[in-house]
Amino acid sequence: MNAVETVESEVRELIRRTGVDPVRESEQVAGLVRAAVEDYDERSLRGGMPVLADSEAAVKSVLDTVAGFGPLQRYLDDPLVEEIWINSPSQVFIARDGVAELTPTVLSEEQVRDLVEKMLKPSGRRIDLSTPFVDATLPDGSRLHVVIPDVTREHWAVNIRKFVVKANRLEDLVGLGTLTPQAAAFLGAAVAAGLNILVAGGTQSGKTTLLNCLSAAIPPRERVITCEEVFELKIPMRDVVSMQCRQSSLEGTGEVPLRRLVKEALRMRPSRIIVGEVRQAESLDLLIALNSGLPGMCTVHANSAREAVTKMCTLPLLAGENIGSRFVVPTVAGSIDLVVHAALEGDGVRRVREIVALPGRVETDVVETSDIFTTRDGRLVRAEGYPPHRQWFRRAGYDLAALLAGAGS
Repeated sequence: MNAVETVESEVRELIRRTGVDPVRESEQVAGLVRAAVEDYDERSLRGGMPVLADSEAAVKSVLDTVAGFGPLQRYLDDPLVEEIWINSPSQVFIARDGVAELTPTVLSEEQVRDLVEKMLKPSGRRIDLSTPFVDATLPDGSRLHVVIPDVTREHWAVNIRKFVVKANRLEDLVGLGTLTPQAAAFLGAAVAAGLNILVAGGTQSGKTTLLNCLSAAIPPRERVITCEEVFELKIPMRDVVSMQCRQSSLEGTGEVPLRRLVKEALRMRPSRIIVGEVRQAESLDLLIALNSGLPGMCTVHANSAREAVTKMCTLPLLAGENIGSRFVVPTVAGSIDLVVHAALEGDGVRRVREIVALPGRVETDVVETSDIFTTRDGRLVRAEGYPPHRQWFRRAGYDLAALLAGAGS
């Protein structure tokens, strides 16, 4: 056992004796570690024990192990790292600014399992042969996803998507190059006016960040109810209730799916409903809520705004045989007002590629769309379309013509 391992063992024993919680009482744990390192340093000077080469490095290493997530903690602490994933114990990857890289970190199978168990402990969620997938939120807001064999071929597959706060408002997205000032001003007015907005894009395109920034434009007196698979949204409002799904128990009972959350949200006096992401039949319940006059926003995986509209016309069909396209298609046309499509570009920058309006008309079972902003020569520019409900903009105190006048910048 080397010097750092000896200190780590002593700290673990101290934690057991004192009853300190390493997750919730990080300052006390840090004090225990520093005291243990200092004590070991003094004892090692008297001989007979390996000497610590670097006391500060020893403190960091022990803290990462007992109060953090061991070898992965340095990537969690790095503000430039957006995502961490493990394909096998010897293949630990990270993404910085949208670019993937293989790290020198090598784990053991046991370390991977221990790390996952430690990550799941605060959430109360589990993973086993009967539940080979799990989603959970880490204490810092990062999202954890794990899949185990025999769903995977051989090794545990772990993904940690960090909640890297780069933008809180639409103005911040302008500074990052995601939006132009004109498009940001228009979207802010559309949210304040109460238009229903669908945020579309691929994986890692910045949909959740964009949804957070859109929510910052909601009038402050509104009551917002959010529904998510796991908590990711950070809504900057004073009157917010956030709900997440729940796994079933070992007996197979107690599961709370996203569809149930959407239904329950309607009983909670919402001024606005936000769904983190629609993937299945919950899209029907959301459409029904929006069609009843309740403003809302959500995200969906799609490669373009028009594909997002098509997807919203097909996902509700999963709700049952009695749900047909003759009902769903006009409901989508009448419920969704804007689609904002974002993409992760080759240079690692997330950009809004198009903003499309749904005027509310259907032709031969196809929802009509109108481009408000589109990308030309790599730049988001004003197109010729207009959003529906222009009177809502006037009611909210916005001059829509002025917002959309000219090419913008």
